[in-house]
Amino acid sequence: MNTFTSQYFDAKLSVKDFNRLSEFIYSQYGIKMPEAKHIMLQSRLQKRLRALEIPSFSDYVDFVFSKEGGEEIVHMMDVVSTNKTDFFRESQHFDFLTENVLPELYLEKKQSNIKIWSAGCSSGEEPYTLAMVISEFIENKSGLDFSILGSDLSTIVLQKAVSAIYSEDRVDIIPLAQKRKYLLKSKDRTHPTVRIVPELRDKVSFMRLNFMDSSYNVPSHFDVIFCRNVLIYFDRQTQEKVINKLCNHLNPGGYFFLGHSESVTGINVPLKQIKPTVFKLIN
Repeated sequence: MNTFTSQYFDAKLSVKDFNRLSEFIYSQYGIKMPEAKHIMLQSRLQKRLRALEIPSFSDYVDFVFSKEGGEEIVHMMDVVSTNKTDFFRESQHFDFLTENVLPELYLEKKQSNIKIWSAGCSSGEEPYTLAMVISEFIENKSGLDFSILGSDLSTIVLQKAVSAIYSEDRVDIIPLAQKRKYLLKSKDRTHPTVRIVPELRDKVSFMRLNFMDSSYNVPSHFDVIFCRNVLIYFDRQTQEKVINKLCNHLNPGGYFFLGHSESVTGINVPLKQIKPTVFKLIN
C-alpha cells in the first residue's frame, strides 16, 4: 500500500466535522445521525476520501460544503444511506396483495391499469417482486395491466435496480416456477448471475427521490404505496411529514404498506389500519 493511500485509512472524523455532517444529513435528508454512528460514518466516508484523493476529513467536509461540492453530496449520500432488501421480504404483504388488494382493484373497482409505488426501493428487489406477483395475478385476465415506480435516494442502488442483474444466491427465495418464468441465467458460470426478463423490466421505472423534498415529482396517483423499512431512520415528526406527502399521491381508498418494525401510532396521518402494517387511505 502506498503512503498516500495509507493516509485515508488513518484519517479520523473529528467531533466538529461529524456534527457538521450529521446536522446537514438530518436537515436535508431526514436521516438521524446520533453520536453512536460516528465510527460508522467515518468508515463509510473513507472510500470517498480515497476516491477523491483528499487526505483528511476536515478537507473533505470543507469540499462538501463548497460551491464545487454539490455533486459530491450525491456520492456521499450513496455511501451513507442504508440499503438492505430482499426478494419477497416480509412475504405476508405479497400474500395480502394477491388475496385482497388485487381482487378488489380488479373485481370491485374495475381497474384496467394498476399503479404501485415502491418508495425506498433500494436495488430493485421489492418492485420486481411486486411485478412477479401482479403478473401471476393478471395472467388469465384480459384487459388488465400494471405499472410500478421505484424510487430511492441512492444513485448507486438505482443503477443496480435498472440493470436488474442479481447474483444467484440473492434469488434463492423466489419460488422455482417464478424463477423459470421471470429470470434469465447468465452464460458466464464463473460469476453466476440472473437478470429479470424484459417483460417485467418494461413494467418498472425508477427515479431518484429525496423524502425531504417539499413535494414529490412523481408522475401520477397510485393504487398502492409500499414504503417499508425506510421510516425507521427518521424521527416521528419527519415520519409524519413523509407519510402525509406520500398519501398525497395515493388514490382514495388506496393501500399503504409499512415495514413490520414500523408504526403510525401517535402521528397524524390520513390512514386507517386494516391489519398490522397495512393501511387504507381515509376518503
